[in-house]
Amino acid sequence: MSKVVTPYAGSDSGKKEQVEQMFDDVAHRYDFLNRFLSVGIDIWWRKKMVAALKRCNPQQILDIATGTADVAIALRKLGPQKITGIDLSEGMLAIGRKKVQQKGLSHLIELKKADSENLPFTDRQFDAVTVAFGVRNFENLQAGLQEMNRVLSEGGKVVILEFSRPHVFPVKQLYDIYFRYFCPFIGKLFSKNVSAYQYLYDSVQAFPDGASFEKQMQDAGFKETKSSRLTFGIVTLYTGNK
Repeated sequence: MSKVVTPYAGSDSGKKEQVEQMFDDVAHRYDFLNRFLSVGIDIWWRKKMVAALKRCNPQQILDIATGTADVAIALRKLGPQKITGIDLSEGMLAIGRKKVQQKGLSHLIELKKADSENLPFTDRQFDAVTVAFGVRNFENLQAGLQEMNRVLSEGGKVVILEFSRPHVFPVKQLYDIYFRYFCPFIGKLFSKNVSAYQYLYDSVQAFPDGASFEKQMQDAGFKETKSSRLTFGIVTLYTGNK
């Protein structure tokens, strides 16, 4: 079992509550820091997620840990009937709703506060489920994966994007320095919340990436799981079918 990493080490709250507080605290600077710290590559990563679902032609899509709705908005290119985004953080969702409204997509995208480990949806309700940089924040990873499987229709597809650990020199060493020292420094400078960006590093180190995460997906009921390492292994794109 992987180590449980939380944003605020001294807090008596559970991981779920701490993650909610953390994202509420950084919501106002989240999009800016995303673009800045990833040098804009996060836009390409989301395009890869969308491309992974193109052949499926999903009509009902659930985006878990939707945050400020960047993935949900990108998914509109698939031409679905409806996209539902959920998140624990009302601060993030409030920004996401503004973006959705400004783009004239309120008829297509609905954002709501919900718990990824106890989804308020019926069995087999969605044709596709997506999660970008959210699964390592789950309090109970296996419970969250099982819920994704439950709400997927037969033949439905899950696409998960998550940070991983590069293994090739010198990317591994540069990545470690960047995430351990530079990200917390910039996070503190712009968001005044150094814990959030220290947690980013710690949670990535503790996450069971690659084959280990694929095994977790399989244990939750997913079949034909695959993983593709992107950008020298900084992130990994996982897919699975129900």
